[in-house]
Amino acid sequence: MLCCVCKEKEAKVHLTQIVGDKMQKVDLCEGCAAQKGVNDPAGFSLADLLLGLGASQEMEQAAGGSEVKCPACGFTQADFKKAGRLGCAECYKTFQEGLEGLLKTMHKGTRHRGKVPAALRETQDLTERLKSLQKKLDKAVAEEDFEQAASCRDEIKTTKDRLAGLTTT
Repeated sequence: MLCCVCKEKEAKVHLTQIVGDKMQKVDLCEGCAAQKGVNDPAGFSLADLLLGLGASQEMEQAAGGSEVKCPACGFTQADFKKAGRLGCAECYKTFQEGLEGLLKTMHKGTRHRGKVPAALRETQDLTERLKSLQKKLDKAVAEEDFEQAASCRDEIKTTKDRLAGLTTT
């Protein structure tokens, strides 16, 4: 098993944290474990390590090596690394470039959608798909790519039928 950080050396340190019904595992080589300060398991938070993996490098690369401070609360990248969270809503704008890559790896995307019932989610997805297909159809017609246009038209009809089936049930 390879180290989660360097992805080169064999993992010798295996950490597992169970919070509620969720389990998180991190496997580290001895060098990365020492670098991350994993020498006393009792005083160590796995969440801090998970958040810190690549976060500081991403944020430093986005800042171009200079220390960026939030104009609203004065939070810095070092503060983010220590606390594992941002200081205010403005921090998300200030550290946007570095956070985008980090959030993509942590979550399914960079846009918060919240919890939605499955049926409503499917309706929303189909509606978004219809908009996308309509744009694709318009482009194909404008470019006189009639084979593509016909394919889009058929897919639009199928999607509309599925959407109608969802809304009537």
